[in-house]
Amino acid sequence: QVRLAESAGGSVQAGESLRLSCVVFGSVYSRTCWAWFRQAPGKEREGVASISVGPIYAGGIKEYYTDSMKDRVTISRNSADDSVFLEINSMKPEETAMYYCAEDLRRTCTTEWTETYKYDNWGQGTQVTVSS
Repeated sequence: QVRLAESAGGSVQAGESLRLSCVVFGSVYSRTCWAWFRQAPGKEREGVASISVGPIYAGGIKEYYTDSMKDRVTISRNSADDSVFLEINSMKPEETAMYYCAEDLRRTCTTEWTETYKYDNWGQGTQVTVSS
């Protein structure tokens, strides 16, 4: 049963922006952390950004970004249809990779959000190619 589904990535030119979406199927828990990861050929999967929902006393809506990209990346969520979006500006050829969305159920994001073992569900991934 598909839980997460990323939109088609495709190809972009260096310097252009990329916008990906991830649809969440099924129920959404009151505390959930969603994240975007990417994996280039021959490299480890790395976190790009995360966003979580939860009660105010647990931090409410929180966003985390990987430091090297935080000035170019925006993660957002549409609670109306349970979609999570990733936008990266000024894309670079070395950012060619498979991009994945992931979901950590029943927990809000923490400073350890980049740890892949924390995530219960993963999308199938979408290929993004950045040409120079």
